[in-house]
Amino acid sequence: MRLSDKLRSIGLAIILTWGWKRAVLALAAGALSALAMAPFNAWPVLFLTFSIAVWLIDGSAAGRWRGLPAAALSGFWFGLGYFVPGLYWIGYAFFVDADTFAWLTPFAVLGLPAYLALFTAFGFALARLIWPRDASRVLALAVSLTISEWLRGHLLSGFPWNAFGYALTEPLALAQTASLIGLWGMTFLAVAIFASPAVLIDGASRGRKPWRAPVAAVLVLAAMLAFGVVRLAQQPTRLVDGVKLRIMQPDLQQDAKFNYSAKAAVMQKYLTLSDRASGPHATGVKDATILIWPESAFPFFLTKEADAMAQIADLLPKGTVLITGSVRAPDLPPGVRVTRAYNSIYVIDHDGNVLAVYDKLHLVPFGEYLPFQDWMEKLGFVQLTKVQGGYIPGTIRRTLDIPNAPRALPLICYEAIFPGNVVSRDDRPGWIVNVTNDGWFGISTGPYQHLQQARLRTIEEGLPMVRAANTGISAVIDPVGRIVAQLGLGIEGVLDAGLPAAIAPTIYARVGNVPAAVIVITALAFVLRRRFVRRKP
Repeated sequence: MRLSDKLRSIGLAIILTWGWKRAVLALAAGALSALAMAPFNAWPVLFLTFSIAVWLIDGSAAGRWRGLPAAALSGFWFGLGYFVPGLYWIGYAFFVDADTFAWLTPFAVLGLPAYLALFTAFGFALARLIWPRDASRVLALAVSLTISEWLRGHLLSGFPWNAFGYALTEPLALAQTASLIGLWGMTFLAVAIFASPAVLIDGASRGRKPWRAPVAAVLVLAAMLAFGVVRLAQQPTRLVDGVKLRIMQPDLQQDAKFNYSAKAAVMQKYLTLSDRASGPHATGVKDATILIWPESAFPFFLTKEADAMAQIADLLPKGTVLITGSVRAPDLPPGVRVTRAYNSIYVIDHDGNVLAVYDKLHLVPFGEYLPFQDWMEKLGFVQLTKVQGGYIPGTIRRTLDIPNAPRALPLICYEAIFPGNVVSRDDRPGWIVNVTNDGWFGISTGPYQHLQQARLRTIEEGLPMVRAANTGISAVIDPVGRIVAQLGLGIEGVLDAGLPAAIAPTIYARVGNVPAAVIVITALAFVLRRRFVRRKP
């Protein structure tokens, strides 16, 4: 039997599958798709799994109501299979305080993926609604899943984690296309490219040349790779004169990070580690002009602890500033008890003066606040950080003035995963500083995925990023996504590096999601024409 005949046999078998076998097949295809994300980056597996998705939607036509419920159900199982192994690490956070939260682990590990799978279900159902009979159904799936992934990234505060477009970020040359079309354009291309082999089972009734789709997909991949190679060659890493970075990665356990009684030990560790010599000729923090500590670095309100501020002032030599994460108490009248706080970034100089403050805008649901906060607290629920009433969100995203360095755009934790929502076109910074605390998630795939997504922001915007993480992965990334320096997961240490210089604003930085929208709308118009307009014989 020829290879094409074997493929047609497999495809037809999947199309005719029904009942629980269909659900298991969709679940398995989704789970296998998770290997396309960091740290595995095994994206060729998507040629198989997205082809299965096409065949599942083909087969749903036999169901009721034009196959919409059957397609949606297949999409739900595919999404659940994708998100459970992709997000299993969220369960680690519930064991930081196991006595309080461990019982919620199954709800987090299965509940969040089940919610996110509803968007995949919508994508499959929308694809079925506009499903043509020929090879253009691959574009129908790409359009529908791009729309559903965009909705997942925006509705109810949004959570675009592991969007399908991240599959095309390794090797780095492939990721350069994001400078043109951003994550959502990359998502469209990923689905269209990886689903293309599905049409090889088509006979003459669906097009005489089904090989055109996978050949076109390979050509697009080759064009992306060529564009990326040229762009990387034209944009070597250049450093900002006079700026020397030192990132302190303490690898601090969460029980110490939020325990006020550990105040002295935490500060001593930070001070000692920050001044550690990193080489035979190094003199510790004196070598740095900017010292960076991670998110929520202290188990106390930093500016309310005079001794801690004095210790920082003693640590910093003249001309060196500290950028650090910290919880921040709101401004209240004297004597009023502090019950809520901001998750903030401070810029502090060598005299202990606070030069700038940024308050996190995009808070983490269930981690930093609860939906319907008052009602859920009355029922006895608390978020992981146990701040009564939840953290207070900031009001504006702005750049920070850093002495003797370009202005910096501050991003706290997962604020870096939202494309197109980080850099203002009216206030373009010279670099991005991203402080985070991935210590909640242990030694897992989560921190690798977080770094992968943050790195794509640098390529989209043409801006370098300096990332300080509590347990890793800390990194210095240049404006085309090269990791210039890195400190691995679960390692205590310091990372010394120069600051890469920004490049000219990319097309994506200038016009945002317009190119991606044009691609999706054009593909949708083509699909609708193939689906609904009858052509003359």
